[in-house]
Amino acid sequence: MTIDGFAAPPALVEHARRFRAEGGVPAVPRVAATVLLLRPAGADFEVYLIRRVAAMAFGGMYAFPGGGVDRSDSQTHLDWAGPTPAAWGERLGLDPAAAQAVTCAAAREVFEEAGVLLAGPDGGTVVGDVSGDDWEAARQDLVARRTGFADLLAGRGLTLRSDLLLPWSRWITPEFEPRRFDTYFFVALLPEGQRTRDVSGEADHTLWLRPADALARAEAGELTMLPPTMVTLAQVAAAGDLAGVARAAADRDASTPVTPSLDLPEDGEPRFILS
Repeated sequence: MTIDGFAAPPALVEHARRFRAEGGVPAVPRVAATVLLLRPAGADFEVYLIRRVAAMAFGGMYAFPGGGVDRSDSQTHLDWAGPTPAAWGERLGLDPAAAQAVTCAAAREVFEEAGVLLAGPDGGTVVGDVSGDDWEAARQDLVARRTGFADLLAGRGLTLRSDLLLPWSRWITPEFEPRRFDTYFFVALLPEGQRTRDVSGEADHTLWLRPADALARAEAGELTMLPPTMVTLAQVAAAGDLAGVARAAADRDASTPVTPSLDLPEDGEPRFILS
C-alpha cells in the first residue's frame, strides 16, 4: 500500500486551494512524536486509536497518541535504560539531545493521552497498574505542566525504558496546513499489568482494533484517518504478528521524512501524492 492516490478530506482540499491561491508561506513544522501502542489479541494483535476532538489540529481524525516535543523533554538528568541518546540520534537522524527529547516526548505523550507509562524501577522492569488516584494526580500535573516528565520519574525512583520504544517512520505535515508537525512514529507493546484509559482531553473516542480491521473501516468511510495513519496501519498489519513488527522496526528508516502533498487538478478529484 502506498500513499499515492489517497482521497483527501474536503476540509484539507479547501486549505490547500486557499494556500495556493494566496501564495501562502509554509509554517515551520513543530517536532512531535506519536506511539502505536500494540497488544496481543489471540493469535493476532491490536492497535490503540484515539479520535481527536473537533477543536484540535486534525480534529475528528483517528490517530495514535502523540503530540509536540516539550521543553522539559530535553532535560538531561533522566535515569535512562536502552539505547543511548547518541544511538537514538543515529536511528532518528538527530543530534543526541534532540533524539532524547523526541524519545522522551513519545513516552510522555503516551502517558498523558493513554495512561500508559513506559518506565520501571530499573532497566529490566516496568511498573504495573498506574490507574490509581495518585498516578492520575501525577498525570494531571504533567498535562498541566505543573511538573516535568523527568521530575515525575525521578520523584518515584523510575527509569525511562527507551528500549520499549521501536522507531518506525517520520512524517511531515503538508505545506498547505496552517499547523504542521515533523512527527516521529514509534511502536510499543502495552506493558503487562497496564491498561489504556480514555483520559486525554484531546480525544473524544478511543478503541482497540486489529490494524487490518482499522484500515478496512477507514477505507469504508467508517473511521476518518489521514494518510500517515492509514499507511502505518497497513505496514504493521503486513508484519503479521508482534514479533514480525519488532523485526520490521529494526530495519526501518525512521530518519528520512515522508511529506505528502495534494494534487489539485482542474478536473477530477484531489488526491494525496508523495512530494
